[in-house]
Amino acid sequence: MFSCERIDNDTISRQLHFDSEHLWHPYAALKNTPARFLAVSARGTTIRTAEGLELIDAVSSWWCAAHGHNAPEIVEAIRRQSDRMCHVMFGGFTHEPAIELGQRLVEFLPEGLNKIFFADSGSIAVECAVKMAVQYQYALGRPERCKLVALRGGYHGDTAGAMALSDPDGMHVLFRGIMPQHYFAGRPNCRFDDTWDDADFHSMEQVIEEHLNEIAAVICEPVFQGGNGMWLYHPNYLKSLREICDRHGILLILDEIASGFYRTGPRFAMEHAGILPDIMCIGKALTGGSITLAAAAASERVARTITESKIPAFMHGPTYMANPLACAAGVASLNLFSTRDYLTNVRRIEARLRQNLAPLRSLENTADVRVLGAIGVLELKSKPAADDILRIIRETGVWLRPFCNYVYTMPPLITADAEIDRICEAIRLIAQCEPMPVQEKDDFHE
Repeated sequence: MFSCERIDNDTISRQLHFDSEHLWHPYAALKNTPARFLAVSARGTTIRTAEGLELIDAVSSWWCAAHGHNAPEIVEAIRRQSDRMCHVMFGGFTHEPAIELGQRLVEFLPEGLNKIFFADSGSIAVECAVKMAVQYQYALGRPERCKLVALRGGYHGDTAGAMALSDPDGMHVLFRGIMPQHYFAGRPNCRFDDTWDDADFHSMEQVIEEHLNEIAAVICEPVFQGGNGMWLYHPNYLKSLREICDRHGILLILDEIASGFYRTGPRFAMEHAGILPDIMCIGKALTGGSITLAAAAASERVARTITESKIPAFMHGPTYMANPLACAAGVASLNLFSTRDYLTNVRRIEARLRQNLAPLRSLENTADVRVLGAIGVLELKSKPAADDILRIIRETGVWLRPFCNYVYTMPPLITADAEIDRICEAIRLIAQCEPMPVQEKDDFHE
C-alpha cells in the first residue's frame, strides 16, 4: 500500500526535536508538546508514520479527507494544473479552474445559492458571509443592523470575526478583548432524535425581539455543532429560525463547513430541516482534504441587493482567492461526490457506528453517546490521560484526536465496516481508561 521507506531513528529524533523546539501546533504549547507522530505518507483511510505505524484516520484529518487521503483523481488534477499555472491573482484575471468549479458548485449546492465567493479557509468564508450580511443591510438603508446572533455551543473558526461568533465561554475566552460583540441565544437542547419542543426556540426569539433593529443576520451550524461540543440538535429548530428571519428581514447564514458534503447523511445538513439559507459557508471536504479552499455562497437576492447599491463592490479580496490548484482539486472532488453513492455509504457507516457505540452507554465513564451520519461521539464524564490515549493509538492502529471530554470519530466516507469496528474498539478502550488528574493538560485535549 505504501512505497515510502522507513526513516532511521536518528533522523526521526532530530526532526521531532526541531519540531518541538520551533514549530507551534494547533491548540498546543510550543515546547514540551511535540508532534506525536511524524507522518510520511497517506493513502485512503490510512496515515503512515516514519516509525512504520499505519494508523486509520478516524477523524478525516479534522473532517476534510472525505474521499480518503490522496484520492488519485484529485492528485492528478492538481498535477495537471501545476504544469499550466499554480497561481494568478483573481483581481483582473479569471481562469478555467475557477469557472469550472463555480459551474459545478452552482449545480451541486442547494438551488438558488448561485453567487460564489471563493475564500482561503472556512474561517475566512465565515468572515465573508458576515460582511455580506452587513453590507446587504447597509445597501437597504439599515446601517444600524450590523450585529449577528449566534448560538452558544457553536464554533465558526479561529479568526477574530469567526471567534466572535463561536461559543462565548468556549476555547477563545482569552481573546474577548479583540472580538466584535454580538448576541447569543442558548444552545438548542432538543436532541436530533427527540420529540420537538417549541420551548427550545424561546431563547432565540427573545434575543431577536430585544435587539431586532441591530441584527443583520443569524449564523449557526445546522443540526451539528462541531468544535465546541459535538452536539446534535433537532432540525425543527432550523425551521423556526428560517421563519423568524423571514418575518423580520434578517438574513440566515448556515455554516456547513463541517456538516456539509454528506457528513450528516444528506448532501447538506440543512436538508434535515428542508430549509434554505441566504448565505452558506462551505470548506473542508470541498477539495477532499487535499489543499485549502472554502467559499461563501449567496442567494440571488443578497447578491443583487449589494450589487445595485451605492457601494456595489463586495469589500473582500484574499491574495490566494480562487487559487487554480485548489479550484482544480475542488472540481475533482465534486466529481467524486457526484459519481459515488456517498448517501448509501454514510448510511452504512451510521448503522455500524450505532451498533458499536450504543453498548458503550453502560460504561461507568460514559456521559452520552451521539451518532448521526458519519459522526460518532462518546461524551465522557472524565477525560483520560494523554499517555493512555497515545498507548491505545499505537496498540489499535487508530488515530483519534479527543478534545475536552469528547472522544469522537468522523471517518472518511470510504471507511470499511471492519475499519469502523476498529475505530469503535479504540474509542471503547479510551473510555475505559482511568481519568487523568485534574491538573494535567496536554495537546490531545484542546
